[in-house]
Amino acid sequence: MPRYRVTLEYDGTPFVGWQVQADGISVQGRLAEAIRRFCGETVMPRGAGRTDAGVHALGQVAHFDLAREWPLYTVRAALNFHLKPEPVVVLDCTIAADNFDARFSATARHYRYRILARPAHPAIDRDRVWWVPQRLDAQAMGAAAQILAGRHDFTTFRAASCQSRSPVKTLDRLTVTARGEEIVVEASARSFLHNQVRSMVGSLKLVGEGKWTASDLAGALAARDRAACGPVAPARGLYLAQVDYAPEQPGARSEGPPA
Repeated sequence: MPRYRVTLEYDGTPFVGWQVQADGISVQGRLAEAIRRFCGETVMPRGAGRTDAGVHALGQVAHFDLAREWPLYTVRAALNFHLKPEPVVVLDCTIAADNFDARFSATARHYRYRILARPAHPAIDRDRVWWVPQRLDAQAMGAAAQILAGRHDFTTFRAASCQSRSPVKTLDRLTVTARGEEIVVEASARSFLHNQVRSMVGSLKLVGEGKWTASDLAGALAARDRAACGPVAPARGLYLAQVDYAPEQPGARSEGPPA
């Protein structure tokens, strides 16, 4: 029974998130429906990250098993056909090793957060950035962000509903870059707590506004108290940019061109 690995891009605006829920359309549910329409099999794909409602993905990874082996370009094309008109697309499809797991085999996850800091609100990107109507000090935000890098107890930046067994995580990278009127925050780690990135971004915004200093951010981290966190940044500016894995294991095969 071959295991398929797919990379997905989606606009999270119309979805309740990645995971299937009782009400609303989920990315996971739409992908499962596309698989059923393609080959008649009922399977539930597993994703690398459980993105929340409104969160986007540039490189979400999922896997699922099918009873037979199909040409990979056929799987990709068929799933994209059946995913219409939802804003989700399969970028690539490969055969993975039998023990590959999109969630547990991941070695790193990379998130990107976009802030548009200008007086005029966005038109084209209104559901894809966090609009802040004043200038932010990206340099101060970037310097303060380094306080959060490394291994810490991130209780302050953890949602109350987070199901992780420990609040201790290792944040491999947290950078802040100004790109014209846009400020981009990028975070990398093997795994994150629920709402960790959005919580960190919301607190960094306070630094950019001059309302917090780097010392205030350090104090919030040390408090290990959710009440010490700044306002949580909205979902619309967050993207799951990429998921990393170890080199391909035996049995894995990539997509080739149509014959």
